[in-house]
Amino acid sequence: MLNERGNALEGHKLAFAHRGFSPEDDENTMPAFRRAVDLGFRYLELDVRTSKDGVLYVFHDETLDRVTSGKGPISQLTSLQIADIKVAGTVPIPTFEELLNEWDDIHLNVDIKDAAGAELFAQHVIDAKANHRVLAASFSDERRRRTLRAAGERVASSSGMVTTVLSTAFGTVGAHRLLKLRERGIVALQVPPRYVGVPVVTPAFVRHAHEAGLQVHVWVVDERTEMERLLDLGVDGIMTDRADVLATVMDERGYWPQ
Repeated sequence: MLNERGNALEGHKLAFAHRGFSPEDDENTMPAFRRAVDLGFRYLELDVRTSKDGVLYVFHDETLDRVTSGKGPISQLTSLQIADIKVAGTVPIPTFEELLNEWDDIHLNVDIKDAAGAELFAQHVIDAKANHRVLAASFSDERRRRTLRAAGERVASSSGMVTTVLSTAFGTVGAHRLLKLRERGIVALQVPPRYVGVPVVTPAFVRHAHEAGLQVHVWVVDERTEMERLLDLGVDGIMTDRADVLATVMDERGYWPQ
């Protein structure tokens, strides 16, 4: 997701399809991602987890129970076992390598969910020469740093949802502190509109981020009115489960296609 200078995300206002577009409950699958791309999305949000035998899969939950025919932690199963498990009853769990190589012009915002995935993710990106179109994200700053080390600092990243971002959102840290994030290779703050009932994405938050050269991406926003409010506030990107709604909003504002 770096531009030709290697120091900023591309685009004006970015639309991210959160786990693809999955009205059929097949989140994080190839059909869901293809639907989003067919709608005009060029930025896909996804999650990755590692199997017992070291294969990186596109999957959100720690366990298989919620969305698949399987049971238990995905980390305790081999790739051979995972091959028989289906999302929404019919769709296989894709590997990260499969998704990464499906398109050469699609940007991937990847939430790395386990420690083992950091090196695997970095190696896949390096092998595919795809560092310009991926962004490494994680709730864990340690996993994010581990990923950047493995990638030789050649991958863009967002800050984890930890003390720095939250304290900034609550008004205790200004743009001068955010500059330190920029110096550590972070290009975006990816945050929810609110956290434990407290507004995160405020005019001051957006202003401080922009003064520090950081983009603001907000997740997960499904209501049209909230999308409109956030865009009016100046955020740089929105992640949504309602890819159809966000595509319409972006199109009406002249940001489509991406």
